[in-house]
Amino acid sequence: MKKIIFITALALSIVACGDRIKPDGAVDDGSFADDPNGGATAGGIDGAAGLGGTELEGGKLVSYEENAINDPNNVLSEKIVYFGFDSNAVGDDFVELVKHHGKYLSFNVNASVRLEGHADERGSREYNVALAESRAQAVKQLMLYEGAGNEQISVISYGEEKPAEFGHDEESMSLNRRVEIVYQ
Repeated sequence: MKKIIFITALALSIVACGDRIKPDGAVDDGSFADDPNGGATAGGIDGAAGLGGTELEGGKLVSYEENAINDPNNVLSEKIVYFGFDSNAVGDDFVELVKHHGKYLSFNVNASVRLEGHADERGSREYNVALAESRAQAVKQLMLYEGAGNEQISVISYGEEKPAEFGHDEESMSLNRRVEIVYQ
């Protein structure tokens, strides 16, 4: 009975925190226009628009052409978003990456992704599954904001079940707190 109450309370808290978060940190009040496919309209990252390639800081390119996700020189080749301990907030280091993937999806309507949420070994199994789910949902919301369609994105939570690293040190655990962006 205690487990049911705990899981219900946890689920309610996740739902209560499920407001759409805009990249500037403001909560979405529903005022931006959604497209008929379930995502926001593709407005562009920092005012940019179009499919053309652009060089980013650090020498990485960004292009939204169909094969761009397979180009190791494209920012879209990075497909893992890491999280802080006990957090589902997409860190500043990963917001632009997630936005680029969202914009890629907005330009490639036949593309789809599975967001695989993960957690480290600390906490109960139920807590880690819920935390990993909320991490994947946070990534999904940023992608939707950038123009991806809701039907293009599926979410699965593995909790602590599929660690990237098996160590018990902080470095290993930090690599397990992640969402993997898997193109299908």
